[in-house]
Amino acid sequence: DAGEAYVIRLKVPRKEEIRLNDMIRGWVVVHSSTIDDKVLLKSDGMPTYHLANIVDDHLMNISHVIRGEEWLPSAPLHVLLYRFLGWEDTMPQFAHLPLLLKPDGNGKLSKRDADAGGFPIFPLDWKDPASGDTWMGFREQGYLQEATTNFLAFLGWNPGTQQELFTMDELIEAFTVERIGKSGTKFDINKANWYNQQYIRHLPDTTLTEILKAEADKHSAKYDVAKLPMIAQLLKERLTFAKDFWIEGKFFFEAPAVFDEKVSSTKWNAEAVTVITAYKDTLTSYAGTFDAESVKHVLHEVLETAGIKIGKIMQALRLALTGVGAGPDLMQFIEIIGKEEAVRRMEFALVALEEKVNS
Repeated sequence: DAGEAYVIRLKVPRKEEIRLNDMIRGWVVVHSSTIDDKVLLKSDGMPTYHLANIVDDHLMNISHVIRGEEWLPSAPLHVLLYRFLGWEDTMPQFAHLPLLLKPDGNGKLSKRDADAGGFPIFPLDWKDPASGDTWMGFREQGYLQEATTNFLAFLGWNPGTQQELFTMDELIEAFTVERIGKSGTKFDINKANWYNQQYIRHLPDTTLTEILKAEADKHSAKYDVAKLPMIAQLLKERLTFAKDFWIEGKFFFEAPAVFDEKVSSTKWNAEAVTVITAYKDTLTSYAGTFDAESVKHVLHEVLETAGIKIGKIMQALRLALTGVGAGPDLMQFIEIIGKEEAVRRMEFALVALEEKVNS
């Protein structure tokens, strides 16, 4: 009547144990003396979160409240509200999830941590409308939907078996809240990368070929469509993301302009000049079936004549043909690029090789 502003608080009993059977943590018991009389209605008549949350969940017939462990201290208050409002019989089941921790395990994961670490935590690219800050998404960074789902499911949960790869149907069958751990879980982006590797490797051959074609087209590469399936098969074990098709295999589409200095400094020598020159000349005049087995046979004949073991020359030959010291099966690679291109690449490499040996 005096017109003074006031709030409405919850009168918390002072000598009572408040009990909550959490689906993850089991029985949580808090003494009411540790809970203060929380404001339920503010002086402007608006409800606080605690009251609004309980009423909202009740009216929507919410059966389960699954939220982060930072809300666990508020749970006893919510239990009291359900009781005092006469809704105790319809109170939802609570499950308080463990925190997602920084990759090093020191503290709760934040958007800033993800930004600093260069990894996504949002499903899609997202722009904060208030600050204008942008955050990378799993999809735009090249993570497959199935791999992301599998990775996220294992953040804090385990099936109780050694199985790590699950289809969606298998996850639905195996997942239970009760198998979520109580301790915080490190957000290990390397594990997310591993999941993506596994799912890419198990994609249908036609899908892999389509992805390879799309990546090649992005770089305006020229290619024989008929050879793309074979290239995809040779590269798939080396992929983490679709973009790795080009990173790991651009030499299928274009000849190297430069050569890995670290490899050339140790592997390009007089023996390499001898073998690569002889191999080039032999392939030039070779008129038989040009496939992986035949070019391997030709190489063995060249090596036998030169008296050089294959292990001493393979990396030097690979460098001449691809520009790098490691990659997929070299004989299959030569089959794919064809005789003329293989000879052309060796001719180009020999100029640099001989210059290096003679310098």
